[in-house]
Amino acid sequence: MSIWAKARSLAEKAPPERNRYVDFLRAFSILAVVIGHWLVAAPYIDASGEVVGGHLLGILPWSQWLTWGFQVMPLFFLVGGFSNGVSWAAQKRDGKPYSAWFASRIQRLINPVFPVLLFWAALTFVGTQAGLDRDVVNMAAQLALIPVWFLAVYLFITALTPIAHAAWQRFGWGSIAALVLAAVAVDIARIGYAVAFIGWANFAFVWLAVHQLGFAWGNGELNRGNRPWLFLATWLSVLIALVTALPYPIAMIGVPGADLSNSMPPTLALLSLGFAQAGLALGLEKAGRRMLDNIQIWTGVVLMNGMIMTVYLWHLTAFVAVLVAAWLLGGIGLDAYPGTGEWWLARPVWFALYIATLLPLIAIFARYERGSALDGKPLPHWQLVLGLVLISLGLAMTAAISIASPEGVSGVRLWVVALPLVGAALVGFGPVAKWLRS
Repeated sequence: MSIWAKARSLAEKAPPERNRYVDFLRAFSILAVVIGHWLVAAPYIDASGEVVGGHLLGILPWSQWLTWGFQVMPLFFLVGGFSNGVSWAAQKRDGKPYSAWFASRIQRLINPVFPVLLFWAALTFVGTQAGLDRDVVNMAAQLALIPVWFLAVYLFITALTPIAHAAWQRFGWGSIAALVLAAVAVDIARIGYAVAFIGWANFAFVWLAVHQLGFAWGNGELNRGNRPWLFLATWLSVLIALVTALPYPIAMIGVPGADLSNSMPPTLALLSLGFAQAGLALGLEKAGRRMLDNIQIWTGVVLMNGMIMTVYLWHLTAFVAVLVAAWLLGGIGLDAYPGTGEWWLARPVWFALYIATLLPLIAIFARYERGSALDGKPLPHWQLVLGLVLISLGLAMTAAISIASPEGVSGVRLWVVALPLVGAALVGFGPVAKWLRS
C-alpha cells in the first residue's frame, strides 16, 4: 500500500467530531517555519572565495516584515493548547494518572529527536577524526540542530497543562490577562531598566499566554461571532504601535547584530503577533473546515501530520547537505549575492534541491514518530520532573552551544547528547530505556 493510500485510509477513519482545522494549522505552522528557515539562511561565496553565512534579514532590512508571516510558532502553541486541553480533560474523566498522560506527550515529541541527534553526534565524531576544521563541524552541527530549542520550551509548557487548564476553568480570560501583564512587566524591567536576565522569564509568560488561548478556542470563547476579527484588529494595532513607537524590532526572529531580539527571549511584540495570528486563524476557521471536507486536502493534512516532527527536525540537515554538495562542486550556485535578482530567481532551484534531499530522510526516519507503547504505570513525580529537566536541558544546550566540542579527542560533547537519552529513560522510553530493559 502506498503512503498516500495509507494516509487516505486514516483520513477516512477520522471521527466526524474531530476538528480537522487543528491538524491543518499544526501542519501549516511547521511548513511555514521550514520555508522561512530555508529562505532566511543565505550563504554565499565572497570575493576571497570563502563561504559566508549570510542572513537575509540583515542583508535586506525590508525582508524583516516577512517574519510577521513566517514566524508562526505561536500557532503551534495555540494548537498545542487546544489539543492539550482536550486530551487532559479526557484523561481526568477517565481517572488516569498525570504521569501516564505526560509521558505519552513527551514520547510523541522527543522520540523523533533521537535519530537526528545521534546522526549528528556520529557525523561530528567522524568529521573530527577525519581532521576537518572543528569550527566548520561545529557550525554545521549547530545549524542542523537549532530546531530542537523549540521542543525544550514546548515540553515545559505542556507539563504545566493541568495547572494552566485549572486556571482557565476558574479565572477564564483573567488567567490570560495575568500572563500578559507579567510579560509587560518583564519587558519593562528588561528594556526600560536594563535588567537583562529577567527577559528569559518571558519564555514562560509569552508562550503560556498563547497556549492558554488554545483553551479559549476549545471552549468556544475565542471563535464566537466576530470575536476573532476584533482580536486580530486589536492585537495587530498593538503590534504596530510597539514596533513604531517603542524600541521593539520589526523582525519577529533574531537578526545578526541587532541590539534586541523579539524571540530570544520572547517579548510583548511576539506575544502581540501570536494573539493577532490566533485571531486571523480562528476568523478563517469556518472556511478552513469547509475546505477540509475535501477528502483529498484532508488526506494531505493527515499525511503531513504523520511526518511533521521528522520534517521539522531534518529540514536543516537537508539544507546543510545541499550546501556542502554545492561547495564540493566548486561553489556552484553560491556566487549570487543574497537579495539580488539572480539570487531570488535561483530560490526555486535551491528549494527543489532541499526537498529532494529531505524526502529520503523522511522515508527513513518518519517511522520514529510512532514511538512504542508505554506501560501506563504511574511514575513518581520526582522521576517525571527529573526526566523532563534532563531532556529539556540537553535540547537547550544542543541549540545553544552545539553538540560539537572544540576540545577533546571525540570532538563531541557527550554529556549534551546523553542528557535527553537519560531523561527519556527516566520517563520510560528511548534507546537507553530499551537497553536497560534488555
